[in-house]
Parts: sequence; C-alpha cells; structure tokens
Amino acid sequence: MSQTYGVVIVGGGLGGLTAALSLRHKGFRVTVLEQAPHLGEVGAGIQTAPNASRILIGLGLRPQMAAIHTEPQDQVRRRWKDGRVLAMTALGERCKREYNAPYWHYHRADLHRVLHDACLDRLGPGPVVQFHTASKVVDVDRADSARPVAVTATGERYDADVIIGADGIRSQVRDALGLPDTLEFSGEMAYRALIPGDKIAADPATRWLVDRFQSTIWYGPDRHLVHYLIRGGQYLNVVAIVPCSAEIAEKWSGPASADELVEAFPGWDDRVGAMLAKSEGDATVWAMYYRRRDPVWTDGHVALLGDACHAMLPYQAQGASQAMEDAAVLAEELGAVPADGIREALTRYVSRRAKHAGIVQDASLRNKDFYHLPDGPEQRARDEKLKKFDGESEVSYDWLWSGTPLHDPDLEAFSYQFGR
Repeated sequence: MSQTYGVVIVGGGLGGLTAALSLRHKGFRVTVLEQAPHLGEVGAGIQTAPNASRILIGLGLRPQMAAIHTEPQDQVRRRWKDGRVLAMTALGERCKREYNAPYWHYHRADLHRVLHDACLDRLGPGPVVQFHTASKVVDVDRADSARPVAVTATGERYDADVIIGADGIRSQVRDALGLPDTLEFSGEMAYRALIPGDKIAADPATRWLVDRFQSTIWYGPDRHLVHYLIRGGQYLNVVAIVPCSAEIAEKWSGPASADELVEAFPGWDDRVGAMLAKSEGDATVWAMYYRRRDPVWTDGHVALLGDACHAMLPYQAQGASQAMEDAAVLAEELGAVPADGIREALTRYVSRRAKHAGIVQDASLRNKDFYHLPDGPEQRARDEKLKKFDGESEVSYDWLWSGTPLHDPDLEAFSYQFGR
C-alpha cells in the first residue's frame, strides 16, 4: 500500500534512522528531527546479531554493511584473574548458516552513515527523508489528536499524522505524553574506548588480540570487560563496566583517561592492564540507567521506539537491535492502513513488540548479576553453564537470533536469504 500521510520521527540515532528508512520503503513522507547540530554517532563500536542484521539486509543494505563490517569468528569468555578461556562458540559462518544472517561488528558512525545515506538516496524507494538538525523537541501538542505537532525548543512546529519518539532513554516525547517514570539506576558505569589497532599489534603482550577477529567477554567480581575489533582491525572497541562513582551517577557521563581504565581493574590478568593502558583520546564513562518493563508506548497518534520505551542494560548487546526490530514492525503496521487506521496500527505495533523487548530487558538485567559474581560456588556454576553457550540467561540465542518479527513471507523468503 503506497502511503501519502506524513510521519515525524524525533531522534536521529540508529533506531530513528532505521524507522525512517523502513517507513520510506512503505511510501511514507518522513521527517527526522535531531537535537544535535550535526547528524552522526559517537565514536564507539556496535554489534548487530543476526536478528538485527536481518532487518538491515531486508532494507537492501547488505552491500553497504559488507563494506564497513568486521566479522568476529568466535565469541570468547575469559576469567578475570588469569585470562583462562571459560568457553568459546563459533560465530562467523555458523551464524549465516544457522540463522541466515551475519553477526557483524561496526564503528557506530559507519553504520549510522549507511542508514543516513540510504534515507537520502534519490534512487531509493519512496520519498527522500527530510532531516532537520539543531531541532530539540520539547513538547508534543495533541490538541488535534489525529494531527499531533512536535514543538522544538526554538518554537518550530512540525505537524504530522504520526509522531514517533525515538529520542533515547531521556525521551522528551515520552515526558510530553505524561507516561510513568520507569527509569532505574543500575549502580554501574561503563567506560567506552577505542584503542588503535596498531598499538595493540606492536606490543607482544597484546598482539594476540589482533590474530583473529573475536568478541571477548572477561568476567570478574563486580565488573566485566568486553572488547572486539572494528574497521578491519583499525580499532579495538572496549566497553568496561564497573561500580559507578557518585560523580558520574549525578552527571550521567564524563571523560576518562587510560590511567582510570587501568585502575578500575586491579588484580586482573596483566594483559588487561596492558590493553587498557593503550587507550587514548576520546575515552568516556557513562552511568548505566535502564527502564522497567512498561507496555504503554502510545497515546493516540504518538508512539515510542527503542530506548524511549525499553532502554536496557548492555548485557545482551541488544539495545540497538531491539530498536531496529521495533522500526521494522512499526513500518509494517503503518504500511498496512490508511490514515484513519493509525491508532489501531500503533496498538498492534506495541502488542507485537512490548512483550518481546521486555523479555530481552529482563534477561539483560539478570545478566548484570550473572556477569559479576564473586569467586565461589555460584561463580563456578556459572562458568560451567557458559560452556554450553545456549544463552547466558533464560533467553537462548536460538530464540533471540532466529526468525523475523515481520509477517511478510515474501520478504522473509527473499530478502532475508543470506547466501543467495
């Protein structure tokens, strides 16, 4: 069904752009309002597991993704004190064979650029997406429930048939709807750093990190560490989660130094310190907040997407991936109705996504304790469980990575076939 009614998306992150492109493919006129002065993403890595890769491939982005990806061959779990490998599972070809989509790593800015370019490509299907930066939305005027208006801090008004709040964990659209405050503090903070690959390769203590593309998690008491290569080894992306300081809990974020990173992991395997000491430049630290499960994502012709409605801790590496699934289902529902069916379409969107995303939220929260057990009987039992690699919590990889959230069988049979 070719659509003529308009959609305003508040937020130009990965979830918002996936929604914009998905809606464009359905024939919608889409406008994206982004509060930042320039559209882009922070310097950090991101991974798309098969469930998210499948969405992007279904949007015709496989060649562009292949050009920017780094493909991990294994997922490796290590013990904090001595680096002993607890478990390892194959990714690479196995994911494409068993889940019909790849497990790939990227620089966030590269993946964001691919989506942005596709939204603007004049040869693509549907109307070209319109973008407005420096447009912070502070309110939603719903005087006309069928024609809501996004109001910016500078007084611009953007009316539409549908407004989508994809504006992150501190969503202004969510606040404008008067929805319950579901934000929770985890008590933890995450250091994020990009370490130059040539520095890693030059040191015999860390050279092994570039011998093979892998996704690695180190487990330790009260903290853990994740790292993987991006841009073909140009950078090692590091995410290090530790108990949160009072300063960062209040400020939400701040800069970080290599010394801070090293000092955050006392007593760990010497190779961890050697790796973290090579951090330079734009390392940052972020307080870790999440949202409680909440099935209310809509009000009339306004709906939420991604972190605005189901922000989760990163212990399933699924925050952006679940937002991409939201985007695909939202476009499918809106693409099936005329303007007078929007309210019901948004209700169906939530019914198809809230429970699923909520399960992933809960699994991510449970993994917070699972990852950070002190040494002892529970830790040893966890390490035994890891050897099975069917999923760390009750959520198995088969459940998380298989299939598609969409109803369209032609799309599933054609666009999602990875090897053809």
